[in-house]
Amino acid sequence: MDLKQAIRAYALKNALQFGKASEGAVISKVLGLHPEEKANIAKLRSLITAEIQTISTLAAEQQKSELEKLAPELLEKKKEEKRVLPELPNAVQGKVVTRIPPEPSKYAHVGHALSFLINALYAEKYQGKCILKFEDTNPEKCTKEYVDAMLEDVTGYLGIRPDKVVLVSDELPRMYQEAEKLIKDGKAYVCLCERQSMQDLRHRGKQCAHRRHGIKRNLQLWEEMLAGKHAVGSAVLRLAGEMAAENQVMRDPVLFRISDAEHFKHAQFRVWPLYDFENAVSDCILGVTHILRSNEFGTMRTELQSLLKQLLGFPDQSVTQYGRFNITGALTKGREIREAIERGEFIGWDDPRLVTLKALKRRGILPETFRELVQEVGMTQNETNIDFSVLAAINRRLLDKRANRYFFIAQPEKVHITAAPGRRVELRLHPEDERRGHRVLIAKQDFLLEKKDVAFEKGKLYRLMDCLNFTKEHDHLAFHSEDYELYRKDGERIMHWLPADAAVDITVVMPDAVIKGKGEPLLAKVKPGDIVQFERFGFVRCDSPGEFWFSHR
Repeated sequence: MDLKQAIRAYALKNALQFGKASEGAVISKVLGLHPEEKANIAKLRSLITAEIQTISTLAAEQQKSELEKLAPELLEKKKEEKRVLPELPNAVQGKVVTRIPPEPSKYAHVGHALSFLINALYAEKYQGKCILKFEDTNPEKCTKEYVDAMLEDVTGYLGIRPDKVVLVSDELPRMYQEAEKLIKDGKAYVCLCERQSMQDLRHRGKQCAHRRHGIKRNLQLWEEMLAGKHAVGSAVLRLAGEMAAENQVMRDPVLFRISDAEHFKHAQFRVWPLYDFENAVSDCILGVTHILRSNEFGTMRTELQSLLKQLLGFPDQSVTQYGRFNITGALTKGREIREAIERGEFIGWDDPRLVTLKALKRRGILPETFRELVQEVGMTQNETNIDFSVLAAINRRLLDKRANRYFFIAQPEKVHITAAPGRRVELRLHPEDERRGHRVLIAKQDFLLEKKDVAFEKGKLYRLMDCLNFTKEHDHLAFHSEDYELYRKDGERIMHWLPADAAVDITVVMPDAVIKGKGEPLLAKVKPGDIVQFERFGFVRCDSPGEFWFSHR
């Protein structure tokens, strides 16, 4: 290919792949074919920028048609090796049990989805079981609302089918029994220190006086804790660990505390396990064999949990840790989102600016996108930064074959084309699948165009997509012809359109604005939940009749 052809071909390929061509990506490809142009990089950049602007006026199917004629080899998809999850240590077919362990204290986001799916996919890989266990033992934060929301996210949206769904709080009587075992074995004691004093002693590696209580006294104090005879903060159950340990987590950590906050299901309980005890013991009670979690958990806590299992006579699980998933440029902290909602800054947990699963589902991100993303990012030990554009790229590829196409005008401007022949324009709902049917637009002489498109130069040829060609003659627009090949040879710009007398009102909720525009009549029949593509605008999901939520370009 000569330079001009290469610029156009790679601009078209990049636009088809990512919705909008990237100047940097096109430059890289072009220089691969024409390395001599490095000496003229400024001129090359200018040519590429101009070409990207030109092809951005084309619909996706037109971009594809142009590329097929210019460089069909660029459309050939290379056979990708199917990515597979790495093997787990000590995994036996039919015997693997994983767990999805969310704390129901907020709404789940992308990072949660990936962690949920890793556990579910490994259970599938080994034909084992996956347990959804809600770690709801912090009554101050955990609510039924979040349990229900996460259950819907996991089973309804992500399509995970857990073999068992449990609330860890239901196992509290059993956990009390395990705690009592530790006390009777002299491995746990009730501490009556003030919190600051306890922290100070742990920091200095010094035992508190309460550690010297005998087993009988500790059992008495424990019973008093369970009976509600101690105030919040006045007594805790601690492990008799090693105060000289370099790992400060092992310095007599707190196992149980008192809370007067009312649990949404178990209002009778006042003594609650802390994370390390709850997590370690509940995994064992439920028969989990493999723990898969983010390495932000660290090895310090793993040491404590392993010790607890050893002291209680439980087998330890195989633990596999992977790098944390970071969602870049997005608010993910539950407390901050909750406060912003209360201030009225977000409409709710499904606000289009958020990356909660509720918001992404409402915007039209397919559940398969998360499954492909898991395979793509894998389980590396390094942190993985995930931008929304990564989700969008996968989702776009999945939607391209599924989403019907329609015309939508965000900023409608009425124009009149003199002598335009009235005609019935029949368009496929999907350019590559005639079986889906057609949509019909009746073109007369009055049209709605995008405001940005209503700027014409005298004598130049323009085209209404799949309809007609026209020119500007003095002070009016005039019909020229219908043949696309004439436009393709000498045309200046192509644009989508609507018949001025038949367009319907359409609202599009964007992440940063609400657009009230016009759409073709058939959009009134799109059902809530359907995801479609607005030509030259982007993919959108129907939220309610006449209202769509923007997905991505």
